[in-house]
Amino acid sequence: MSPVPDLIGVFGAGGCGRGVLPLVRASAAGDVVFVDDAGQPASINGARVLGWQEFCEASAASRQIVLAVASSAARESLAKRCSAAGIGFASVVAANCVVMDAVEMGEGAILSPFATITSNVRIGRHFQANLYSYVEHDCVIGDFVTFAPRVSCNGNVHIGDHAYIGSGAVLRQGAPGKPLVIGRGAVVGMGAVVTKDVPPGVTVVGNPARPLVRG
Repeated sequence: MSPVPDLIGVFGAGGCGRGVLPLVRASAAGDVVFVDDAGQPASINGARVLGWQEFCEASAASRQIVLAVASSAARESLAKRCSAAGIGFASVVAANCVVMDAVEMGEGAILSPFATITSNVRIGRHFQANLYSYVEHDCVIGDFVTFAPRVSCNGNVHIGDHAYIGSGAVLRQGAPGKPLVIGRGAVVGMGAVVTKDVPPGVTVVGNPARPLVRG
């Protein structure tokens, strides 16, 4: 009788999940499936799509989940659901990523192709670093933080939980003992150049980045 395989679920079969699926397949030894309750077809990009209950009840030697969902609030909610069900989290690191010395990274990270994490960096849970993003030395990043493609996070930057950094944004380098701070839940707009601290919950845009004024 064939052994029962490990089951690795990519939670979310949308664009984010479809981008993560090949990375999971390349690094995971097991049966890789999508987990999605949103009325998806039975198979997407060659992977079975299971509902949450199906995934929990499927025959498997072990189960792990990758939270491939762009919304940080949704990732946190799903992380609580998975933890309550006793399902662990897999981290996904593309083969061509560079991760240097003294990097601490929480569970469930997704590092897309060409991402770079240099030295003496501390990163929280369920971090997402999209294509070509980098994190330089002596940065501290909280839980459920999202980097869109080509984010440039220079040295001595502290980023609070649930912050979102948009495509092509540049975070100026801070200094030892005086880091550049991006507050909890802050949003840095696409292409913004951040030269000053961003308060919690504030959206900044432009070069230099300033708070967004809504009409």
